[in-house]
Amino acid sequence: MIETRFSIPTPSHFSLWRTVYSHGWCALLPFHVDKEAQELVRIIELSDGTLASSSLSNGATGIAVRVRSQVKLSTDQKSEISGLLAMSLRVEEELSGFYAEARRHKQYRWIPETGSGRLLRAPTVFEDVVKMICTTNCSWALTTVMIENLTKHLGRRFADGAYSFPTPEALAGTTEHFLRKNIRAGYRSPYLIELADGVVSGRIDLESWRTSPLTTVELFEKVKSIKGVGDYAAGNLLKLLGRYDYLGLDSWVRSRYYDLHTRGRKVSDRTIERRYESYGTWRGLFFWLEMTKHWFDHKFPF
Repeated sequence: MIETRFSIPTPSHFSLWRTVYSHGWCALLPFHVDKEAQELVRIIELSDGTLASSSLSNGATGIAVRVRSQVKLSTDQKSEISGLLAMSLRVEEELSGFYAEARRHKQYRWIPETGSGRLLRAPTVFEDVVKMICTTNCSWALTTVMIENLTKHLGRRFADGAYSFPTPEALAGTTEHFLRKNIRAGYRSPYLIELADGVVSGRIDLESWRTSPLTTVELFEKVKSIKGVGDYAAGNLLKLLGRYDYLGLDSWVRSRYYDLHTRGRKVSDRTIERRYESYGTWRGLFFWLEMTKHWFDHKFPF
């Protein structure tokens, strides 16, 4: 095994672990947190098919990256790995406006002070969409089972026994019966196959969403055009695209909101939305960080 090391520069107000633990993606394969080594680990499949294991930790000049591969990596391959990891950690996302707004509100000043605000995402939009579909109408435990099954059944095995996330081609080559039986994807099975088929055929261009010129409302509707993606999933996928106009409400965040603001009393979604309207295009990010602040004050739940 050949080991390559490099670093990824980070902006001010960046926290690796606030980003890693920003939501549950770090607990879904092929992401893995090695708590003993204090590393975020994942298998990456490069555009030429090469597999590499990447381990990320805090470094003196940014993010320290350790890559293991079975062949010596070319300059282009190292650059691709660096770019994919930087994209996942959102190091190039401009958040100065968000931090300026946070400083205006006493209850949110902890955000820039702790380097919070960047939400971990997958190297590809395809992976983010598949995972988000697998969070709908089910427990987190079932989500982890589905993603583990997808990765181990349809991903490629690295030398250390870990797996890459399946490609659209791998998922498109399955059947609804296989996904129901082996992945436990249930009603999502035909949606996942249709999504993968659309990506493979070129009919659906998911990766363009990260740089889409569409307005946020237009992009929201485009994301919702994917079968299996409703308001909750679309709102949260937009956050992973750098658009924070939607709250992405589900049963967990509603319950958390009730505990924080209404002493457990249920209120309408519109009431929740009105509370955050004044934060404009950042409202979804303020909402999520407020709902999950206790993870960092106490213990990350995943």
